[in-house]
Amino acid sequence: MRASTDTAREAVGNRRFPVMPRFAPSRRVRESVTPYLLFLPAAILLFFFVFGMINGILQGFGIAPFLDMYDFTLDYYAQAFAESELLDSILFSLYLATVATLGSVVLAIALSAAICKVGAGRTLRLFSLQVPMMVAHAVVVLSLITLFSSSGLLSRILFALGIISETGDMPSILGATNGWGILLAYFWREVPFIAFCTITIMAHVGDRYGEAAATLGANQIKTFFTVTLPLCKHAIIKAALVVFTYVFGSYEVAALLGPTMPKALPVLAYYEFKMVDITNRCFAMALNGITIAICMLVVIIYFVILRRERRAAAWEQGADADTTQRP
Repeated sequence: MRASTDTAREAVGNRRFPVMPRFAPSRRVRESVTPYLLFLPAAILLFFFVFGMINGILQGFGIAPFLDMYDFTLDYYAQAFAESELLDSILFSLYLATVATLGSVVLAIALSAAICKVGAGRTLRLFSLQVPMMVAHAVVVLSLITLFSSSGLLSRILFALGIISETGDMPSILGATNGWGILLAYFWREVPFIAFCTITIMAHVGDRYGEAAATLGANQIKTFFTVTLPLCKHAIIKAALVVFTYVFGSYEVAALLGPTMPKALPVLAYYEFKMVDITNRCFAMALNGITIAICMLVVIIYFVILRRERRAAAWEQGADADTTQRP
């Protein structure tokens, strides 16, 4: 009995069971599906962003299903333009965006020229450009408050040196109507951003066209302003438009370091949004709609410049091809 059982077990062990086929997609299928799978997380984020923006725009026109409001109206925009505070907020936001953009452009050009002049390596470029860009604006704001507030580190040092009699005597740049605290926070990140967008072109120009201009008798300053900057113009303009749009629509820095009056336009919209009366949200979304409209105008200018640049490049390539094909 036992022998027959062992024989049956050996027979079962030696039997070859069929192997289930394993699904393995072909290389062509993988190559066609992989880009969509990689784009899926970005598509999900884009969906929520577009959905929120469209929902906010519709609320600005009076369409708010959660409030049982379905009629299209321009009353909230009329109410927004009737507010005297709106013009002050728009002008203050335009002032911050303009000064931050122009100042960042000037400082970024100087920083890029200095890095190209000394022939900085990868480590110096990393710490002078990429590291400041990785620091969040909230961290920069906290650092400015720690340094420049009335009870901050700088006022304590001046008090210890006997320059001021009390720590509160130091003039604070935080919360001032001139917005210098806000501009300092933006300079910290926008200057490296513009320099990062232009330094490669500037270094390439300095190697090729700069040497050609030097052989023709131009000094370094004249070469920089007549050769290098004009060739970097398109990159600087596009980076400046990005900075202008970002600063104009940014909220956190202006809310933390800005004055009580006037408020930046995004800050004014936020304060209107968090009112106790929930019906005031449509008015806040109208303010956001004005912000979006101004930012979209800058975006249109950006794409117009980009399109002209591509047309000019295509025309130059066509002219070069015609020249080389001629006998």
